[in-house]
Amino acid sequence: MEYKFTADNFQQEVLNSSQPVMVDFFANWCGPCQMMGPVIANLAEEYAGKIKIGKINVDENPGVAQAYEVATIPNLVFFKDGKVVNRVIGVVPDNVLKEKLDALLK
Repeated sequence: MEYKFTADNFQQEVLNSSQPVMVDFFANWCGPCQMMGPVIANLAEEYAGKIKIGKINVDENPGVAQAYEVATIPNLVFFKDGKVVNRVIGVVPDNVLKEKLDALLK
């Protein structure tokens, strides 16, 4: 299941999550973000129950994007225990993301 994060639920769903979280900072107009969409959706299914994976629209939630210094999208930010532990910027193959996700589970 892919989560939809917003400024309203970010604290609860990401920072207070008992599971690690990967947040995809994206925008609807962003071509590379659209390319990553299916990859993110597949990973969300694959890691369901182990890692929360979801998206946050930077146009609708500029404060959250600014708080995490998101200047370029797609920007994938990995959280564990409410803290940023890793980040991937741009279009990358799913195996790169799997490495980062697997590291979250250790």
